[in-house]
Amino acid sequence: MKSDQRKEIQELVDILTEQNLTEIEIERKDLRIRVRKDRAPLVSSATPVSVPSVEPMPASPVSIESPDIDNGRLLTVTSPIVGTFYRSSSVDADAYVEENDIVRKGQVLCIVEAMKLMNEIESEADGRIVKILVESRSPVEYGQPLFLIEPHSVP
Repeated sequence: MKSDQRKEIQELVDILTEQNLTEIEIERKDLRIRVRKDRAPLVSSATPVSVPSVEPMPASPVSIESPDIDNGRLLTVTSPIVGTFYRSSSVDADAYVEENDIVRKGQVLCIVEAMKLMNEIESEADGRIVKILVESRSPVEYGQPLFLIEPHSVP
C-alpha cells in the first residue's frame, strides 16, 4: 500500500471518529476506499463496495390503536439525518423489509442517502414491522419517523 493511500485511509478514520460514523467511503478514479467501524475494531478495504452506514438513532416508543396490533408499546424508528429514504439497496433489489416482516435487532431496515453517502438504518429491537411510514425515494428530515415496530422476542 502506498504512503498516500495510507494517509487517505488515516484521514477517513479520523473523520469517522470525529463525526461518530460507523462507515465512510471515498472514490477517486479507479480506486474506492471504505473504512468501517463495527462493534469490532476498524477495518479498511480498497475493494468496491456499495453502502456505508452510520449508527441509527435510538427508537422512540409510541402507541397506536389497531385491531391487528398488540396494544403494547410500539417503537418508532426515526431518521438520524436529513436525506433521501430508500427501501432497497438498488432499483432492482428487493426491499429490505415489508410490513409484517419479523426483524432482529441490528437488521438493516432501509437506507438514507445524505451527501452521496448511503447510511444503513438498523432495527433497534427484535419485533415485527407494523407500518412503513415513508415511500421509497422520498426526502426525510432529521428525527422523522420511518417505521413502527412491535417489539417482541424473535425465535
